[in-house]
Amino acid sequence: MDAVADDISGEVVFGETRLTIEHVRAIAAGIAPSRLGAGAGFREAVARSAAHVDETLRRDGMIYGVTTGYGDSCTTPVSDELIAELPLHLTRFHGVGTGRILSEAETRAVMAVRLASLVHGWSGVSLGLVELLAEMLKQNILPMIPAEGSVGASGDLTPLSYVAGALAGERMVRFNGREMMSADAFREAGLAPIALRPKEALAVMNGTAVMSGLGAIAFSKAIHLAALSTRLTSLVCMGLMGNPAHFDERLHSAKPHPGQMLVAARIRADLAAFARRHEPSRLQDRYSIRCAPHVIGVLEDMLPSFRTILETEINSANDNPLIDPASGDILHGGHFYGGHVAFTMDSLKNLVANIADLMDRQMTLLVDTRFNNGLPANLSGVEGPRAAINHGLKALQIATSAWTAEALKLTMPASVFSRSTECHNQDKVSMGTIAARDALRVLELTEQVAAALAIACRQAIRLRLRSGEIAASDLEGPLTAFVEELEAAIPFIEEDRPLDRLLGDLCAGIDRGAWTLDWPFGRAGGSL
Repeated sequence: MDAVADDISGEVVFGETRLTIEHVRAIAAGIAPSRLGAGAGFREAVARSAAHVDETLRRDGMIYGVTTGYGDSCTTPVSDELIAELPLHLTRFHGVGTGRILSEAETRAVMAVRLASLVHGWSGVSLGLVELLAEMLKQNILPMIPAEGSVGASGDLTPLSYVAGALAGERMVRFNGREMMSADAFREAGLAPIALRPKEALAVMNGTAVMSGLGAIAFSKAIHLAALSTRLTSLVCMGLMGNPAHFDERLHSAKPHPGQMLVAARIRADLAAFARRHEPSRLQDRYSIRCAPHVIGVLEDMLPSFRTILETEINSANDNPLIDPASGDILHGGHFYGGHVAFTMDSLKNLVANIADLMDRQMTLLVDTRFNNGLPANLSGVEGPRAAINHGLKALQIATSAWTAEALKLTMPASVFSRSTECHNQDKVSMGTIAARDALRVLELTEQVAAALAIACRQAIRLRLRSGEIAASDLEGPLTAFVEELEAAIPFIEEDRPLDRLLGDLCAGIDRGAWTLDWPFGRAGGSL
């Protein structure tokens, strides 16, 4: 099952479509084209909101970030003759981003989420700005956004300054496989930069689009990892000649967490043929097998709540101030605060890291002759005298332990590290973007652990088939296609060989959802 989306067909129309996580992921992956809708409703709301800013200025009204400085400088008035210059200054002094540049997929996700917010018509931006941002996304003119520098309130100011600056023609973008100034990319694409109007730079920058865009990608990856770790658990149980009775429907109905029951049902379906033909080697398997539904099931049970929070944030107006498109009232608040996303990402990375730990323990059982029920040491495929110089998956197990330790280290909640900054104006901040980046890193590490476990499972199953302890008929049902894909992607390892390139290929496959993870019931992030 593709990790990107099952329910996306055709293009995403901003202003007419409520953006789902699947929409964001599909746009990020370059699967779904997008455009700005032609409907009058949202266009009128956007135009009215921008007109209200102009009208407020005509009557000498006060608007934060328009007639005042920014942040703690909100008490500093800006004279009429300087108001037009103020937006560009905001983009320029926030040009302090550091760290890696967001990938093209991540950048598309950020742009899609920001566009989804601006089309609500509460941000005071012109229709021209919205149209240009939509065209940039459509034509793949991608601002080069540094990952570091946001405290998650006032939103993602520094990383989003690279979007606002690109709209004005002043920042670097990727376009047609090259890096260039946005003004040059616009010229090639038949577009033109905009002169940022009062409130427009603030509207683009003062929101939660970076953390939410990265969060949508993290959520999608977590769905796929939950399913993948479930299927790998089935193979580990078979490789250890374990006890399928641990996944009995009656047993799990006695503790009816929906996600736990879903995971148990999936493993039960995978092992149905194996269970009919084999007696277990132990009455009770170790916890990393027996309790796998309880570990993976927590993530499955929390995914619907995480989805609700993320999709609410994605489809909100989250800058400051907001302009009521109906009345024109200027509403000063704090919707840029990313607390909901921060909590979701902190929680997600914790649950995913626990799955990394689960798979690491399963890997350890498979390679250790004290626990693997007769498999060779380190799952080496060599027999006879040459077995003495071949070490199988010994180093792969060490690396798996390293990746798991790093993932677990990153589970410290970012949201508890709020700092008072910007002259104590931003004296309580969310750290939501750091939480989202951490979550993506934990997911990357966990995908590496899953790739290693896939190699171990492929090796263990082939060894059992070779010895006759299991038969091909034990792999019937939903497990069949997956095992065939494993065997096609992973060579059986006899003589020692480097595995780094294989790991890279497997991780790339996991990232794009390349493996078959279908079951005849249930859904990821839901219940039976």
